[in-house]
Amino acid sequence: MSAGNSAADAAVRRPPVPFPRTFREALRQFFGNGASAHPAVQFAKYGTVGALATAVNAAAVFFFCWKAFRCLSPDDPVVRLLSIEPGASDPVVRARLVNWAYVCAFPISNAFCYALNRAFVFVPGRHGMAREFAGFLAASATALFAGMAVSWALIRFSGAETSVAVAANMVSAVAINYVLRKFAVFAG
Repeated sequence: MSAGNSAADAAVRRPPVPFPRTFREALRQFFGNGASAHPAVQFAKYGTVGALATAVNAAAVFFFCWKAFRCLSPDDPVVRLLSIEPGASDPVVRARLVNWAYVCAFPISNAFCYALNRAFVFVPGRHGMAREFAGFLAASATALFAGMAVSWALIRFSGAETSVAVAANMVSAVAINYVLRKFAVFAG
């Protein structure tokens, strides 16, 4: 093993951070960088960032569903809640169009999510920033396509409302993204 590799390995292998024993210590870990947090705190930070990113993604997806692709049916909960004009009600058409809304929302929500994860949740440094960002996008794209398949099937075969399909997409994306980002993209 060369000296360069052992230095990189030493940078990745950090001593474990102890679980916070006080509320003040928990806050310090929560608002510190990824390296300064116990894994349980890091997961809570991931959940918080994920909730914010999910809100950005949902807003972008629903905006595109409403304005660009008009794929919210008259019975969709979002249409009723916000009293907005519905679009397509045919499940075959909605199944296709909602996936286009996901594709359009992808760069918006992922740029937001990457910046927050890199700054507050995970430890950057396993790869260079360009490779790290590419890996982050690859993990996100994997979750996106899996979620798109779930949404498409729910709408196409069961006639689910767009809102229900979007919620199912987001649940599947959380699990896939966490595992891929934690173990393949970031250093920990």
